[in-house]
Amino acid sequence: MQKEIVEKVKNAGVVGAGGAGFPTHVKINAEVDTVLVNGASCEPLLMSDPWIMEHELDIMIEGLHAVLDATGAKRGVICIKGKHKKALATIKEAVEKDTTGRLEYFELRDFYPAGDEQVLVREVTGRTVPEAGIPLQVGVVVSNTESLYNIANAINEVPLTDRFVTVTGEIGQDMVVKVPVGTIVSDLLAFAGGSKISEYKVVDGGPMMGRVLPDTDQPVTKTTSGLIVLDPNHNVVKNKIMDSESIKRITGSICCQCSQCTELCPRHLLGHAIQPHKLMRSLSALVADPEARKAALLCCECGACEKFACPMGLSPREVNAMIRKELMKEGIRWAGDGSEPENHPMRDMRYIPTKRLMQRLDVLKYDTHPGMPEETFVPERVAIPLAQHIGAPAICQVKVGDVVAKGDLIGEIPEGALGARIHASINGTVTSIDNGVVCIQKR
Repeated sequence: MQKEIVEKVKNAGVVGAGGAGFPTHVKINAEVDTVLVNGASCEPLLMSDPWIMEHELDIMIEGLHAVLDATGAKRGVICIKGKHKKALATIKEAVEKDTTGRLEYFELRDFYPAGDEQVLVREVTGRTVPEAGIPLQVGVVVSNTESLYNIANAINEVPLTDRFVTVTGEIGQDMVVKVPVGTIVSDLLAFAGGSKISEYKVVDGGPMMGRVLPDTDQPVTKTTSGLIVLDPNHNVVKNKIMDSESIKRITGSICCQCSQCTELCPRHLLGHAIQPHKLMRSLSALVADPEARKAALLCCECGACEKFACPMGLSPREVNAMIRKELMKEGIRWAGDGSEPENHPMRDMRYIPTKRLMQRLDVLKYDTHPGMPEETFVPERVAIPLAQHIGAPAICQVKVGDVVAKGDLIGEIPEGALGARIHASINGTVTSIDNGVVCIQKR
């Protein structure tokens, strides 16, 4: 049964919907005792996961059972914050009615980053993932809510062609909307009533870990969880678009080594050997210390240091990212021993309340918990990247002029490589294939 499930998930092109897009067929091809459903809706403002758990829970649970079967796990735990009362009530009812004895639910506190998979594993199971490790090492698979929804479709041989997206911020109508993969951001923003401000930037993802799009002529991918329209000078946007030289100059001039970034770092609190304040110092005094710089490899880039901890408004996350990029180029990896770390003694007292975080981010006014629009979004065109996942880009299977139907295979995994299949998300004609992007016009 495991091989059949894994193959169906592979054929459907399912990747992690809540993170970097790791191919799901690889993740579930394992043996564990516990599967955690990551419904934490970790990033402020993103409401797609609670919406799915409230309105499409049966499909999600079907996907959860498939993962339990594939991994041999005896325990499937649906994790959600208690503040999502309607979704939580729906989950409780479903767990009570379940006759397999495999399902549970776990009510999370409202803190950031509850959805970081290593934090989630610790909260629910009490186990701590080793440094630079993965939950598999402690007998756990973590799967996002929407990933399980897509797995259920895959079991029924329906490929991944659509994505739930939260559209919010300075927008005419905030919403959770299901759109074809490859939807152009400008088209979706127009559907949502357009921007309420003339000059704006769009964050792809959440306010903490999302990236600022260069323009709105960009596609929604399998990993696009949200689109947030903000003023270009908003504090969520500013550090994300600051150039690396400015970050280095400001850090070297202003960082006072207060160590608050370290004291509130979720991975440091798990016992991992990362101390962001020392990495900030590495831009000057410790620049030649390779051992100190290696700790950047342990950063999960959650942004707690940048958006909440630092009293000077600096960005340890961006510094970590710059150092890690250099280390990766040099082929340097973290040499952990695989042991389970000992948590910081103050860990349970240093949760970051989500509401306080949103106040600090100045996004509390956008926390409206939107629902689905009455009208279905149907784009006239899509632009589907062949690389929207961890691993090798898919190999194009179509040519300009080809007529395709929704669900047709347009990108295949290279032989022997880590990757994911790509499928047409609308019925139409292939109009161009440039720079690894397949453009399809509706017919």
